[in-house]
Amino acid sequence: MNTPHLLVGNIFFAPYTYGGATIVAEEVARSLQARHGWHVSVLSAVSRTDLPEYAIRKLQSDGIANYVINLPPSRRYAEMYSNAQVSEAASRLIQTLDPDLVHLHCIQELGTGIIQAARQAKLPVVVSAHDFWWICERQFMIRQDGRYCGQSPVEVGACRSCVMDITQTRTRFLHLQDNAAEIDLMTYPSEFARALCDQSGIRPRDQVVWQNGVTLPQSDFADRQARRRAADPRLVFGYCGGPSDIKGWPLIERAFGGLKRSDFRVRLADGSVFGSWWKETDLAALPGDWSVHPRYSQSQMDDFWCEVDVLLFPSQWKETFGLTIREALARGVRVIQTDSGGTTEHLGPDRTRMLKIGDGHDRLREELMFALDRPDPYSSPLEIADFDAQADRFVTLTAPLLARSSAAKAAQIVAMPKGKDSRTKTARHAAEGGTIHSLHRSQT
Repeated sequence: MNTPHLLVGNIFFAPYTYGGATIVAEEVARSLQARHGWHVSVLSAVSRTDLPEYAIRKLQSDGIANYVINLPPSRRYAEMYSNAQVSEAASRLIQTLDPDLVHLHCIQELGTGIIQAARQAKLPVVVSAHDFWWICERQFMIRQDGRYCGQSPVEVGACRSCVMDITQTRTRFLHLQDNAAEIDLMTYPSEFARALCDQSGIRPRDQVVWQNGVTLPQSDFADRQARRRAADPRLVFGYCGGPSDIKGWPLIERAFGGLKRSDFRVRLADGSVFGSWWKETDLAALPGDWSVHPRYSQSQMDDFWCEVDVLLFPSQWKETFGLTIREALARGVRVIQTDSGGTTEHLGPDRTRMLKIGDGHDRLREELMFALDRPDPYSSPLEIADFDAQADRFVTLTAPLLARSSAAKAAQIVAMPKGKDSRTKTARHAAEGGTIHSLHRSQT
């Protein structure tokens, strides 16, 4: 098989980019296309009142066709993880595009019907878990009181205090367990995430740790960083988590509030679309020089990182990976962090000083003082894999599945009645050219 056709499924995809998992899905897809010559198509979702429900429209971004299904805003609980109309639309799309492999990322709201549609088409299925959707109805194992759940493994019966209807939650969990068993390969960004899901009952046919890549610094980054440090030798702390309890902002605010010095700067990244994260926060009351950096894209991130010497990552929950930490380490930015799950599976130089989840602001203040007084305030970049390396690894991981898919298609063509194959190719050509009316039925 010279040019595999990959169908990617993710709740968001360019031009509707949102969240770290979407960035990973997009960057790997682009690398597979540009670096390995793969043909990539995408199924994602929007929710708009000006389009028919469950209609599919085709968008194009960086040479990748994105087939966007319009989900109605009001859906029943079960339709968030198993929606018959999404399943039917996915089945028609698969029949029309005729891909060789299906790779699903975050499928909350799209649901597991894509897995069943792929199985019916006898296609191999890879699922990459970026969060805890497969084991937690609330997706991130954050309780209603804003604290980390902490179950290990997850026992659904203990979820009673967090969910509206425990019987619905049990039904959902059993459904996801059954569908996980139909997945050919499930990847996780960390060993922590893999072990927790496996111990909690998510058992695909095969599973592996497939760490995320990052956007590496541009060629002029070190010079920009050095010029900034020469112009202003004050140490600069950076924080990207927003004014969130679970990301540790109250700890940061109280730790800095008790400092008796102001010989430092702090840069806060604003990840909101409208620049609203920090509007209600009184930064002037804190010691030091504080400023907010506007939301940035992957291509703009060096503008933020060249202004930072130490990343603050006091997360109060167990995360699956920690993309921000890897971005920092790749740029020679030190990290002050908690023992927050998959975020610790790196070779950062300060892991021996790691905070525990639940440590108070006094403990964080100790680390701030240590960073300010250490004789070697700056660090050297660490070797971190980029998205090209991640895509290369994906090619290796999926080679056996693609070989199996190729053999199955060859056998199907041999057994196919004369003339059938040409009609299939004609339908696929029409879809790729933008004719998508046959992929959805109009709703009234």
